[in-house]
Amino acid sequence: MAGAIAFSGKAIVAKLLYRHGLDAVTVLGLRMLLALPFFVAMAWWAGRGKPALGAADRRMVLLLGFSGYYLASYLDFLGLQYISASLERLILYLNPTLVLALGALLFRQRVTLRQLAAIALSYAGVALVFGQELGAQGPHAALGTVLVFGSAVSYAVYLAFSGEIVQRLGALRLVGLASTVACLLCIGQFLLLRPLGLVAELPAAAWSLSLLNATACTVAPVLMVMMAIERIGPALTAQTGMVGPLSTLAMGIVFLGEPFTASIAAGTLLVLLGIWLLARWR
Repeated sequence: MAGAIAFSGKAIVAKLLYRHGLDAVTVLGLRMLLALPFFVAMAWWAGRGKPALGAADRRMVLLLGFSGYYLASYLDFLGLQYISASLERLILYLNPTLVLALGALLFRQRVTLRQLAAIALSYAGVALVFGQELGAQGPHAALGTVLVFGSAVSYAVYLAFSGEIVQRLGALRLVGLASTVACLLCIGQFLLLRPLGLVAELPAAAWSLSLLNATACTVAPVLMVMMAIERIGPALTAQTGMVGPLSTLAMGIVFLGEPFTASIAAGTLLVLLGIWLLARWR
């Protein structure tokens, strides 16, 4: 639960950084710059005494790092510039439905009518919140929603294709390596698109929030979730993750002043109920 709450704070911190004049490229670049040493140490620790990666595993790590951590993060931070943190978290929480869809399309896994009903319930909840945001934000809400949904799809691709390699490398080593790849891509993107002198001009608050984003909202949740999986298994760990959208909603109200309406409450409940039923029926 602590990992889910900490990770959900990522959107809140990003929104606060946008108020200091930073954009998605800069926010993501600073986050990954400060998180890089931790992920390098994680990959080294998990890989001690184990054989070096083969060529096929290296290619897969590069692909998963690009899809699951670089592209997913970049699209997510771009979308957060246009929609509320609450809607962003609800869209990302649809991830199990996307993994199920990819499994059906790519691996011919069977999808039951009950699972389709659960998926429909979740998307109805997102549509309810999106409708309210579209009225408040206008066309920008549609753009932000598409970007964050693209982030969810990108991370679902990572989950769908990581099953085999995670058995060989272990979850902690794979996360460390793939996240290191993503960190280097994000830092390279910042250096390519933004002047280096921008770093020296950033206010102290931007550095403090970026450090919080890199540690408490990025590295720490990864470790906590991995430790939880070791102790209670992936199924129960996923169920405790349901606290994530609720914590984002609460933090958005407290720290960002985001509105809390009946539509947001109803939409959140529908999404949580749909994902819970999907997990139960799987």
